[in-house]
Amino acid sequence: MTEMSSPTVATRAVTRRVGIMGGTFDPIHHGHLAAASEAASHCGLDHVIFVPTGDPWQKSEQTVTSAEHRYAMTVLATAGRSDFSVSRVDVDRSGPTYSVDTLRDLRRLHPEDDLFFITGADTLAKVMTWKAVEEVFSLAEFITVNRPGYVVDDADLPPHATVTQVEMPDLDISSTDCRRRASEGEPIWFLVPDGVVRYVDKHRLYG
Repeated sequence: MTEMSSPTVATRAVTRRVGIMGGTFDPIHHGHLAAASEAASHCGLDHVIFVPTGDPWQKSEQTVTSAEHRYAMTVLATAGRSDFSVSRVDVDRSGPTYSVDTLRDLRRLHPEDDLFFITGADTLAKVMTWKAVEEVFSLAEFITVNRPGYVVDDADLPPHATVTQVEMPDLDISSTDCRRRASEGEPIWFLVPDGVVRYVDKHRLYG
C-alpha cells in the first residue's frame, strides 16, 4: 500500500507586540524597569527590548559612562524577566545615537512585529526636535509612561502620531541622583537592581 503524505500546512509568522525602551541607562534603575513593566501590562506587550544608547547626542556636553558598561548593567538589570531583553544596535553603531536609526534597525530585525516606543512625558515634550521625527512616528506607536495625574499634551505632534498614555507608580528615582550618591559613597541599594549595585562597586564607575 502506498503511504500518503500529509498535506503541507503553510506557516505564518505570529505578529508580536514589542516594546522598545531606549535610554542612556547610566545607571539603569528600578524606575526604568517599572516603566517597562507598566507599559507591557497596560498595552498588552509580548516583549520589551531595552536599547542602551551608544553615543547620546543630547548629552554631548556631558561625561557619559562607556556604552559597554551601560550595556552590561542593563543586561544584569533585566536578567530576571524572560519577556525583557537587551539590544546592542545602538552600542554597535558608530556616530551619535538617534531614535530613528534605532527604530530602523529594529524594524529590519523584527519585520513581522508591531513596535511600540516607550518613553517618558518629558522626553515626548522634546520629540519634535528629533532627527526625522515624521519617520520615527511611522516606524512605531508611542507609549508615554507618566507620573500619577500627569496628562501629556500631544497637540504639537505629527497628525498621524499614535500615543498611548500609561500612568505608573510615582517612583522618585533618577540616574543623576544614583550617580551622585555613588560618587559620594552613599548607598544605591534598592534604587537600582542588586546586580547593578555590585557592578558599579566592582568597576568603581562613579567613584
